[in-house]
Amino acid sequence: METFINDLGNLFTITNMLCILLGTGVGLVFGALPGLGTVIAVALLLPVTFTLPPLAGILMLLATYQAGEYGGSISAILLGVPGTPQAAATVLDGYPMAMNGAPGKALSFSLLSSSIGGIFGGLVLIFVSVPLAEFALNFGSPEYFLLGVIGLITVGLLSGTDKIKSLISIILGLMAGTVGVDTLTGVDRATFGQPELMDGINLVAFLVGMFAVSELFIMISKGLNTRYISAHTKLETRLTKEDVKLIAKPTLIGSLIGAATGILPGIGGGASCWFAYAAVSKMSKHPEKFGKGCAEGIAAPESSNNASAGGAMVPFLALGIPGSAAVAIIMGAFIMHGIQPGPNVFTAERDLVYGIFYGFMLTTVAMFLVGSLVTPVFSRVLLVPNSFLVAIVLVLCLIGIYASKAAFFDLWLALGVGVVFYILKRLDYSVSSVIIAYVLAPIIEENFRRSLTLSNGSYQVFISNGYSIALVLMILLAAAPSIHNAFKKRGNQSASATAEGRTNTAD
Repeated sequence: METFINDLGNLFTITNMLCILLGTGVGLVFGALPGLGTVIAVALLLPVTFTLPPLAGILMLLATYQAGEYGGSISAILLGVPGTPQAAATVLDGYPMAMNGAPGKALSFSLLSSSIGGIFGGLVLIFVSVPLAEFALNFGSPEYFLLGVIGLITVGLLSGTDKIKSLISIILGLMAGTVGVDTLTGVDRATFGQPELMDGINLVAFLVGMFAVSELFIMISKGLNTRYISAHTKLETRLTKEDVKLIAKPTLIGSLIGAATGILPGIGGGASCWFAYAAVSKMSKHPEKFGKGCAEGIAAPESSNNASAGGAMVPFLALGIPGSAAVAIIMGAFIMHGIQPGPNVFTAERDLVYGIFYGFMLTTVAMFLVGSLVTPVFSRVLLVPNSFLVAIVLVLCLIGIYASKAAFFDLWLALGVGVVFYILKRLDYSVSSVIIAYVLAPIIEENFRRSLTLSNGSYQVFISNGYSIALVLMILLAAAPSIHNAFKKRGNQSASATAEGRTNTAD
């Protein structure tokens, strides 16, 4: 009991509370503005954590993450334009409900279900992370290498993009993760003679260039005078008991699906919202109402989005593997403060971990309170044209990048990265695959080489015990469906070609 009180005492400080409120406000704004989103908001606030205590900085990023997941539904409901990819499924019923004269109620359904999903995800984080970490203490270098491979398999095979493009994205991320001096041999790798790259690519410049700068190019290409206008101003947000009862079941289902998919690296809210929407629509007594302004169609994807945020933190804290692109950026805050996530963090940084546990729940409460007060105001922010948004975001990018290392080289690096990823986004490559592969690259490489060193070059080390064998089987099971589908597709093509040849011969 005394330990619990001390943990709460460390959490409820003025600095932590202000950081949570700041993160919540930024997350709501960036989530609500189409073209920006949660990941950009977290990336822009990452440099701010340099000057903050570790717990305060991380809670600020978590609050941004949580609020951004809900903020995306604001424009999805009012304008039919999802502010974030995670809010894409919300458009299907949120926008029709707004068109039917109840935008305020639609926003309230979203806010309540998002808050419940966030609380559920927080409980999963609290009760699953520690047992998973204790189990992971039995792992050695071979097991961590295999875990990294599982992360890549999950990203590559379960992402919604074209599999070839996803594979190329993973390779690009792995290449970026190997830039710098080899820690084992001291050899320069892909530094091109630039001393600024000796320590690897600046994390802040890479992330801001990837997400923010590339998005600026997209906004400019759409026209600087573009603005999103809503003619609906009725924003009454009060829900009745019947309304709450109506969304109870879909919110629970969405929370379960969101937490489960969030634990899988590379899946997250973008996929969980569709999983939840599909599951609830099939289980509903009135599936014909979906797509026409159904409250269940709002509650399911929105609860899954925020539940996936808590789920994505589980593999990150317990295993050091980020469960989403936003968590991969949050990992940057850990690294900058000299903290390595993984099983040992629960003993080496106990106060920080439990501060994150309870603080995550607090960020959800802050999202609900702030969202209740200012959601009507944020809906009017959507009238801001792109010309103002581009200028504001550009200034924030420049300040954040330069503040990280005070190096002009990083500004040019971010610009170059932004150009590359603008092209990749236009070609529909998986940006999430790149960032997660970039983060996993050191884990995979170091543990692979260490394993072979310990085993004198024998690859049997990767199947030397029950844990490693189980992980290898998981890799095979994860890859099996895609391999089967590839062979099946090739067989169908061969059969079609043979049949066409016979037809031509007969003619």
